[in-house]
Amino acid sequence: MDSFGLFILLMLQCFQWTAAHAAEDITWTYKGLVGQTEWSEYFPECGGSSQSPVDVVTTQTKYDPSLIPLNPLGYDQHGNKPFILSNNGHTVVIELPEWMGIGGLPWLFTAVQLHLHWGSGGPGHGGSEHTINGQSANAELHVVHYNSELYPNMSTALTKRDGLAVLGILIVTGEETNPGFNSILNYLSRIRHANQKVHIPAFDVKSLLPKDLGRYYRYNGSLTTPPCYQSVIWSLFHERVQISKAQLLRMETLLYSSKSEEPDRMLLQDNYRATQPLNHRVVFASFTAESGQELSSGEVTAIVIGVMCGCVGLAVIVRFIVKTIRSTSSWDVLHNNRPAPMPRVKDPEKAKEIKQDTALNSASAGEKKEEPSSSPQTEP
Repeated sequence: MDSFGLFILLMLQCFQWTAAHAAEDITWTYKGLVGQTEWSEYFPECGGSSQSPVDVVTTQTKYDPSLIPLNPLGYDQHGNKPFILSNNGHTVVIELPEWMGIGGLPWLFTAVQLHLHWGSGGPGHGGSEHTINGQSANAELHVVHYNSELYPNMSTALTKRDGLAVLGILIVTGEETNPGFNSILNYLSRIRHANQKVHIPAFDVKSLLPKDLGRYYRYNGSLTTPPCYQSVIWSLFHERVQISKAQLLRMETLLYSSKSEEPDRMLLQDNYRATQPLNHRVVFASFTAESGQELSSGEVTAIVIGVMCGCVGLAVIVRFIVKTIRSTSSWDVLHNNRPAPMPRVKDPEKAKEIKQDTALNSASAGEKKEEPSSSPQTEP
């Protein structure tokens, strides 16, 4: 290679190194100058064709019987070492110990961290990244793992197509408090500003997951934040996890995306990316549509009302049948007990004789009943 060719090669390497570091130095946000609509200008992979999150249209998913239930490994074996909880300016993060992992995938994946995404308007105003049939949840939990069977560490796996596996858990609100999430939310007041960290008591990470780990959606996608590497095997659970409205309010209002020394405080809210085009990809389901079908509250109410009306109608019919049978039986009894009609006789004298004969026969029958038995008596 001549000196000119060597010079060009060195210039290209220098440019790549400079561009990489420049991208790392860029402070991205969800809204603003480097908001998500501008991410692809600074992070090219954010404009790729396999981006996340996506809207899962259940009628377009494909059932895959090879998708077995996911198996959290060591999630409940947290030990005595505390977790590190931090505010990175974009979300709240918990670093997970390396003995935690996930089974049920083609390779063994080791846990790295978990984080949350939420909105700003309380229940019913969105906050999740993934949606199902166009409907968003109030928040979303992500548990991130790297392929430790193929790659030595997270940094290496980060850019590989089969490098990462992320569990997506949709979060909705209800009346009851979720104790598992309090293990995180109770300490948010200690990391209110960006770059703050705190040690918290270790807890059972499995308590954050839905009970049904066998029904989920699977597709190939990306990180939902820059640099948006398309290296994620996504597993989005069908079952939602419930927290209370008060817990959601704490999540949405306690943290700042600004640093403590900055004069202008900015609440950390709406830290979710909009859904991306599915393009050529297929979303697989570990369950059939019938087994995963859930009824809405309106459908449940209609079914209950229908069942009640059916029961009332059946009771009315049974009552009518019983009443009809009783009426028929009473008429038959009365009809059988009526005396036989007297034969009609045109001759009055003849009729008088018949009446006299009938009276005499009745008297004779009465006398026979009163006669004592003619059989001889026996001694004791």
